Amino acid sequence: MRWILRSKIHKAVVTDANLDYVGSIEIDQALIEKSGFFPGEKVLVVDNTNGARLETYVIVGKRNSGIICMNGAAAHLIKKGDEIIIMGFELSDNPIKTNF
Repeated sequence: MRWILRSKIHKAVVTDANLDYVGSIEIDQALIEKSGFFPGEKVLVVDNTNGARLETYVIVGKRNSGIICMNGAAAHLIKKGDEIIIMGFELSDNPIKTNF
């Protein structure tokens, strides 16, 4: 079994950061569906602006709002305006070739 990159949103810009929330990354529902993420899925978030990396989980934001909001402790590391990559992985015993 190997971890394979399944879903990715590349060069997303954080639209908000909310310290007063338990945790997670809120993503526009339309973007979740386009990218193939699932609500509650664990994701790796990499900040291209400052180099921070963290794991959190996806919560659904309002459809077509464009929202990418870092919540809770993650908002200390990733700020509004930062450019990020959001990645989802899956375990596979039949890895497919990708162009990543």
